[in-house]
Amino acid sequence: MLEMSQESEEESKEVLESIVEVVKEVSALPECSLPWKKQYCNLARRVKLLSPFFEELFDCETPLGELEIRALVSLKAALESARNLLRSVNEGSKLYQALKWEKNANRFHEVTEQLEKALSQISFDKLDISEEVHEQAELVHAQFKRAKGRLDSPDLQLYMDLNIARSKKDPDPIILRRLLEKLHLRTIDDLKKESVALHEMVISADGDPGDYLEDMSDLLKNLKDCLLAEDPEIGASGGGKCLPKHRSPVIPDDFRCPISLELMKDPVIVSTGQTYERSCIRKWLDAGHKTCPKTQQTLSHTALTPNYVLKSLIAQWCESNGVELPKRQGTCRNKKAGNCVSDCDRKTIDALLGKLLNGNPDEQRAAAGELRLLAKRNADNRVCIAEAGAIPLLVELLASPDPRTQEHAVTALLNLSINESNKSSIVNAGAIPDIVDVLKNGSTEARENAAATLFSLSVIDENKVAIGAAGAIPALIDLLCQGSPRGKKDAATAIFNLSIYQGNKVRAVKAGIVAPLMRLLGDAGGGMMDEALAILAILASHQEGKLAIGMAEPIPILVEVMRTGSPRNRENAAAVLWSLCTGDVQHLTTARVLGAEEALKDLTENGTDRAKRKAGNLIELMRRSVETVVSQ
Repeated sequence: MLEMSQESEEESKEVLESIVEVVKEVSALPECSLPWKKQYCNLARRVKLLSPFFEELFDCETPLGELEIRALVSLKAALESARNLLRSVNEGSKLYQALKWEKNANRFHEVTEQLEKALSQISFDKLDISEEVHEQAELVHAQFKRAKGRLDSPDLQLYMDLNIARSKKDPDPIILRRLLEKLHLRTIDDLKKESVALHEMVISADGDPGDYLEDMSDLLKNLKDCLLAEDPEIGASGGGKCLPKHRSPVIPDDFRCPISLELMKDPVIVSTGQTYERSCIRKWLDAGHKTCPKTQQTLSHTALTPNYVLKSLIAQWCESNGVELPKRQGTCRNKKAGNCVSDCDRKTIDALLGKLLNGNPDEQRAAAGELRLLAKRNADNRVCIAEAGAIPLLVELLASPDPRTQEHAVTALLNLSINESNKSSIVNAGAIPDIVDVLKNGSTEARENAAATLFSLSVIDENKVAIGAAGAIPALIDLLCQGSPRGKKDAATAIFNLSIYQGNKVRAVKAGIVAPLMRLLGDAGGGMMDEALAILAILASHQEGKLAIGMAEPIPILVEVMRTGSPRNRENAAAVLWSLCTGDVQHLTTARVLGAEEALKDLTENGTDRAKRKAGNLIELMRRSVETVVSQ
């Protein structure tokens, strides 16, 4: 027994020594200042926070049991995965990682899950460690557990810029300058390192970047030309000189319209909270588009709300930098920057809040209706109404027995939630359970506006979890099945956004989402095919979603959509089919028998970039499947 104990002690010391070394290597890695800084820094910081725990265990004289040693071996493997990921991000191609943000995010997510699983196997209470270190280790474990359920959103501006720059022979210098800044490619040496990193990825990996290598090489050349054009001395100075300050003022990104990339003269807000130049977004909407160009989210309505605050900031910036002021579309009574609520509106808001607080039911109903209209009118009213303390009072009215009062209250909250800071105030007032109750039991219009409110609030990742946990998804599915055309759109948009969180995918599948989605997919004239396919594509990325979709026999209609659908629908159909066929020979055979290969070949030539990738992967799966059958 003594010999066995000594062997166990030696093994535990060896494992802990290796772990301490890995943590030191992570601690020595440089800081990351790229667009994925948050993921990188969070992972590195959490690993570093575990250092005292491992050091105390290493110095501990109490021998570890077999279970603890086994758990530490698993944790060692997880920490090595984290170290390797952080190294690859530091040393890899910045352009390629930005372009493949989804793959990059998944790698961080997988390592987070691996670390959380390994930490969950350790019984901290049974270890001979100090209370302080015990608490810190438990805290880090809790952080990994929370992070496991979150998916980080991409830098959409960077992603758009990259794709525009890759697709054009002579990209706009503005876009190239923005890429140089965002990716921290400020010197010729930086670009040389980027070129080496990209080529080394092709050589050392399995050729995955091969499809992008030519595009990336061309883009690197354009970036280099842009850098030299800014200051020709860079090329003659050894390459170490940083990107200079521009002689003419650089327009801040937030002041540019995401569509035209020009300085905005008349900024307006759409239902997703994004701001555009009025004329540009109006052309987009008039062309029949129903989505937000920047986020690709379906618009819950097409009303355009003037962004007076941003307009005022743009005017200040123009005056400070000697730039010609944009033509003003009107003036405010109160000229104070960012505050264009008239004295009349302020008095009205204060009076309405008094009625909400102390009025009889009829007065409360009328006041809620007035606030609903004021909140819809402009951005400044939304700020003023929230600052006056209306949100908790409106939340209380969600439980009103009067249907019209309830409808006014939920719609007022919907309009107020367009303001980003108001979203948190609404959630902090405890609104989510009451909004879900309105979604379940309210009038038709109240249910639709409750769904739209939940979508608006779910833009914040933490709220996705709370809304799903409050039981919203079954009620949204019911609205998707039974609602008006507008109600179905609102429900689908909310379900899509909530399903970005993994836990809500499971909730949606268990609540029976797949059957109504398949009905909507089969109803070509119903106007819901876009939404149904988008939700199916996001659910298919989860194993339970994949199984439920597979049982609904979707392949015939997916193949038909790939043949005849819109570019976005063809892309989503290919994504769903790829998920179904990966690891499932029967689905693969069914798709091939139904003639999917011909549609996939067309997609590789004429589809979106994502559709081309999915189609190419599917064709390769089919080829391997045929070769396997022949060899047998």
